[in-house]
Amino acid sequence: MDFNLLLENLTNPALLYFILGIVAVCLKSDLEIPQNSSKFISLYLLFAIGFKGGQELSHETINSEILMAMFFGISIAIIIPLYTFFILKRKLNIYDAGAIAASYGSISAVTFVTAVSYLESQQLELHGYMVAIMALMESPAIIVGLVLISIFNKEQSNKINKAEIIRHSFTNGSVLLIIGSLIIGYLTSAKDAQGIAPFTNDLFKGFLAIFLLDMGITSGKKLKSFFSNGWFPMAFAFVIPLINGSAFAWLSGFITTDTSNRFIFAILAASASYIAVPAAMKITVPKANPGLFLPMALAITFPVNITIGMPLYFFIVQNC
Repeated sequence: MDFNLLLENLTNPALLYFILGIVAVCLKSDLEIPQNSSKFISLYLLFAIGFKGGQELSHETINSEILMAMFFGISIAIIIPLYTFFILKRKLNIYDAGAIAASYGSISAVTFVTAVSYLESQQLELHGYMVAIMALMESPAIIVGLVLISIFNKEQSNKINKAEIIRHSFTNGSVLLIIGSLIIGYLTSAKDAQGIAPFTNDLFKGFLAIFLLDMGITSGKKLKSFFSNGWFPMAFAFVIPLINGSAFAWLSGFITTDTSNRFIFAILAASASYIAVPAAMKITVPKANPGLFLPMALAITFPVNITIGMPLYFFIVQNC
């Protein structure tokens, strides 16, 4: 592995602002991002990456390679929650096992956004259709996780409404916004897109840094209760993403030879959702503990991916 890449990632401003957020909580600072501002920044990031992806997609010709890549992405979102659920339920209750499995099968849009910046630092560009694949990977993992809970749940009164699961997984705000922005970006002419380029491109990294500061503050506040759950969730949140990312970085070589695409597949496989899945679980599985699966995804898996993970996956796709 090129350790210069690792060092470069460790000094990335976005990561340093994430660490600053955790430090602020440890120092009992009153630093915080107003809730409305935080929500706006989240929406902005999803809007910008979706729109830019749509613009890139408009220049692509849909062919068998792209369709195969879409199938591969959906397969990742189904396989990961299936196998992780059976690992998790050995140590955790059915509700928490299903919620965590869904989180790790789904994707983190912010990790994806950070990965796009990483690609740019390597003078590589994201292919637009990978944004569509990212959006397609949100829902299958949620559905698989919740169906597994329903199958193994012995309490008949807590059976899950599967129709509601499917509806919510497609109408979830983050999924809807990124798919909608992708379509709008696809339909928008290059001339019209240029008119909003300062907003979608120039401000992007600054907003990402502020968002990660907010994520650091949120993570810091949940760490104490998370550590009370013992070693297993911590070990899982650290090891499983690296296994998933490395495995699918290698397997993606059978689907495409493009370095950018393979790296993004690895990131999508390694990341864990802390927006769409928690929202779905809050509605459909209130017995699942957000104080467990949120810190796992946000306080451990996310920083592991953007420090150790990205250089590791990039090394694998370049050499395997």
